[in-house]
Amino acid sequence: MTLLQYIYIYLLTVPIFFLIDLLWLGLVAKNFYQEQLGYLLGPVNWTAAVVFYLLYIIGIVVFAIQPGLAAGSVVKTIALGALFGFLAYCTYELTNYALIKDWPFTVVWVDILWGTVLTSSVAAGGFYFARLLVL
Repeated sequence: MTLLQYIYIYLLTVPIFFLIDLLWLGLVAKNFYQEQLGYLLGPVNWTAAVVFYLLYIIGIVVFAIQPGLAAGSVVKTIALGALFGFLAYCTYELTNYALIKDWPFTVVWVDILWGTVLTSSVAAGGFYFARLLVL
């Protein structure tokens, strides 16, 4: 795969990720996070959030979409996306659970599950758009 193809796949994957995760955070789970973590929440640091998203999507492309495309398998893409999301969200949530007093265990398992579903879904969407529009 060429660098230009990576860039196109990345650019196709960015809106998929933002759409799905912002629906989750802004609509589906908004009250959940407020109830569970309201005592910790302040104003969103949008610069940090956007930088995280843009870097994380590079990981999805490199570790899930590209290997799935190389194998010609959306199943491989979904599995690798799920694994990447599971590991990344475990890292975040289990670190918080270990270090932040009163970090709710409910948030740990909900976020890990969400990260797994989100990342595998975004990887699948990126795979299909890449096959349709790039490759």
